[in-house]
Amino acid sequence: MHAKPTCFIEQPLLSDALQAEVTVASEAFQWTGSFKFRAAYNVAAHVPNRHILTASSGNFGQALAYACRLVGKTCTVVMPSSSASVKIAAVRSYGGQVDLIDTNAVSRAERVAELAHAMPEAYVASAYDDPLVIEGNASLGKEIAQSGRHFDAVIAPIGGGGLCAGLITGLRASGSAIPVIGAEPLLGNDAARSLREGRIVRNEREPDTIADGARTVSLGVHNWAVIERGIAAVVEVPEDAIRAAVRLLFDRANVKAEPTGALAVAALLTAPERFRSARVCCVVSGGNVENRLYASLIA
Repeated sequence: MHAKPTCFIEQPLLSDALQAEVTVASEAFQWTGSFKFRAAYNVAAHVPNRHILTASSGNFGQALAYACRLVGKTCTVVMPSSSASVKIAAVRSYGGQVDLIDTNAVSRAERVAELAHAMPEAYVASAYDDPLVIEGNASLGKEIAQSGRHFDAVIAPIGGGGLCAGLITGLRASGSAIPVIGAEPLLGNDAARSLREGRIVRNEREPDTIADGARTVSLGVHNWAVIERGIAAVVEVPEDAIRAAVRLLFDRANVKAEPTGALAVAALLTAPERFRSARVCCVVSGGNVENRLYASLIA
């Protein structure tokens, strides 16, 4: 089993609205609906452990559950009780065990540590901070580099940094020097602050952003090693721009994106002067979003 090729979408109406030459690389059609399958399958296929333990707001959890099913393994996914119900249901439908927590009472990391103590045979997989995760996500960077398209920049969501680190790794391995720009919720702007200070800076708590896939406390250590020297910039995106980007992708490109997946387009809305007339690849990282929330965003 391999990841599906990403779907490149070029829509003049979207480019006109954003005043840039925009190509969308949509991972919404990937197995389990997001780029996370690339990383999850790479983890499940390469670790020797029969059980894998992780924490996830949803996309990595369901990707890991499906990947484990494919390779005959099992997994437990620690998830915030505030996670989208569609994502919780998906993890269970793929055969994953779900452990719901109140993140105001206990952090994901603390709960994973408790379960790891009780299950010493399990491999503890980070949803973003793992060399196998970076390696899996690098496949998307390689596809972009080998697509025959010429870009001035690749823009992608950034939370824990696994996607951006993978894109940088894959692009460079393919001999491409295309700049990678991260798009981060302003409410959880630890990546931007980390770049400014030259060290990993942590959020005090999981940020309360609509982009649930970017509700991370900090960049991963493995990812920072790549991002610190390899990322061109990080655009800090306000919540209104995220909502507008979800709607714009639906209206102008017929693309369904979850809020985290719309961050790259939201970056263009936030800093239009930076990207005006540029040839940009906007990575839509996934399309897993509850119907009610999505309906309210595109209404």
